[in-house]
Amino acid sequence: MPAGPTLLSWMRDLVSRYELDLVAVFRKNSPQARWPVVANGPDELEGELASRGHFLPLPKEPAALANVLEVSLVDFVLEAVSQTAEATARRGTERGYPDIELGGAAFGGGHHAIDVKVARRAKAGRSTQSKITLYTGNTYFRYPSLKWPGTFRPFEDYASHIDLIAIYTLDETIPGRIRDLELLVQEPWRIASRQRSSTTREYIGAVQRLDALRAGEGEFESEQEFYDYWRRYRFKIGPTVQQQLDKALAAAKRES
Repeated sequence: MPAGPTLLSWMRDLVSRYELDLVAVFRKNSPQARWPVVANGPDELEGELASRGHFLPLPKEPAALANVLEVSLVDFVLEAVSQTAEATARRGTERGYPDIELGGAAFGGGHHAIDVKVARRAKAGRSTQSKITLYTGNTYFRYPSLKWPGTFRPFEDYASHIDLIAIYTLDETIPGRIRDLELLVQEPWRIASRQRSSTTREYIGAVQRLDALRAGEGEFESEQEFYDYWRRYRFKIGPTVQQQLDKALAAAKRES
């Protein structure tokens, strides 16, 4: 089911107010430490801690840096929901789906899946360095009526699915590593490609051009075309996934 305009507009307005505050890794002890530290605001505090050797740079490895940014974004959304009337939210598991589950009358009722995606810009600045992963194709997406490990509920039980996408430029000269952060909110099918995001894993990929991501102009004309294509795709199912599938089918049979 497509995302309602209320939730999409709420999310887009919300992320427009996000301020990146990932400065560095805080080091408790430093050879240059001097106490006490006195500051009259966050910027002054940042300068004092940096000058006293309390900062280490964030990781520049894409997956590690993405995890740090994802935690910040999820916390930001959860805090906003906690201050919104008739709205609920809970954080997903680290490797599960989704990253955030929203609910309540404020979002039209039902449950809504919010997944956070982080991607680095390519050097030319016109695309992502690699394809964003939209879904794991051989588990909860392929079998939407089953409850899989790491999920709150079956995929098809969500009234809508929305991606919060963070695009950044890596800057190795600053401790925070992230420059020119851009946040986008899109329905996954609108930015989907017809290729996997990995040659070794069963992941559904997004388009890479930034203008297409911004405009929601993927490679499918409709949501139904997207689901028809990827549900027919011959994803591999290894032994671990097969075991999970067997357990999910058995659980569904017991509940029926």
